[in-house]
Amino acid sequence: MQTLTVDLGERSYPIHIGGGLLDHADLIVPHLAQPRAAIVTNTTVGPLYLDRLKKTLEGAGVQVIPIVLPDGEVYKTWETLNLIFDALLSNRAERKTTLIALGGGVIGDLTGFAAASYQRGVPFIQVPTTLLAQVDSSVGGKTGINHPLGKNMIGAFYQPQLVLADTDTLNTLPERELSAGLAEVIKYGLIRDLPFLDWLEANMDRLVARDAETLSYAIYHSCRNKAEVVAADERESGVRALLNLGHTFGHAIEAGMGYGNWLHGEAVAAGTLLAADLSRRMGLIAAADVARIETLFQRAKLPTVAPKLGAEAYLNYMGVDKKVEAGKMRFVLFKRVGEAFVTGDAPPDLLRQTLTEAVAK
Repeated sequence: MQTLTVDLGERSYPIHIGGGLLDHADLIVPHLAQPRAAIVTNTTVGPLYLDRLKKTLEGAGVQVIPIVLPDGEVYKTWETLNLIFDALLSNRAERKTTLIALGGGVIGDLTGFAAASYQRGVPFIQVPTTLLAQVDSSVGGKTGINHPLGKNMIGAFYQPQLVLADTDTLNTLPERELSAGLAEVIKYGLIRDLPFLDWLEANMDRLVARDAETLSYAIYHSCRNKAEVVAADERESGVRALLNLGHTFGHAIEAGMGYGNWLHGEAVAAGTLLAADLSRRMGLIAAADVARIETLFQRAKLPTVAPKLGAEAYLNYMGVDKKVEAGKMRFVLFKRVGEAFVTGDAPPDLLRQTLTEAVAK
């Protein structure tokens, strides 16, 4: 097991990474405010890991409330959030009852938002079971739900007590979900860690083949990058915005195609190539740099061409993105491969060219 710390002063918390961690009550129980917890999961992950985690906790004297939600991005809504509140209220959950998110990014976001809201704030723990959640969404305290007009537009910054990433859960992850997680892994190399990007290029085939040691290395270094950024800028007023590489375009893809039709990581990959294309048109990087990024995403079995929604549709969806500031859309673009920056000054004509020429024909 490897352990990192997200350094947020009194609200600091550990990230444990390793195999078989679902069986270690000693890693979880010290973070419970009382010997009672609600495990929130979904209909896909629940049959695989709910009983195992429940048995671990009950063996340590913890009373468990299981809450099983429908699976999918399409269910990241107020209605599903209320299912959590219904279960908590009917079981008379208290302010010291910890919520445990057992699943991928949707479950983590829903559970975290429920924890931030229920009785004005109860503790929660992240137990991510997808690669994307282990390397990104479980760390940093972003929680929320989707709105038909925009992704993650309703939510809260609310940090967990603990992140427990059991790498064994990746053995049951569908290939498409594994690739979606690799998009967020690649992101860290592209925005701030060129040596890690070089390592990813040398080891991508092993990652796709699920070599356990290689995956653990990638998860650890991704979490280290995320933890450093969150510690420096918890509420995304500065450097944390770099983590949104590909997301302004990607969220538009997810909304425009209908939530769940494109996985988040798939949309981020295609969105990152749009950001790279715009950076090239602005004279910031060369065509060879764009090709390098495209090749790595292709090796990760990710889409590299965004859907043709139409420039106006893209602009409309991006216009309600959380990153809009003073009426200006803000983009994460490339100074060079391995270094990104945030700008609200992308030339409109070049942006339209990207949205019309760098998409599926």
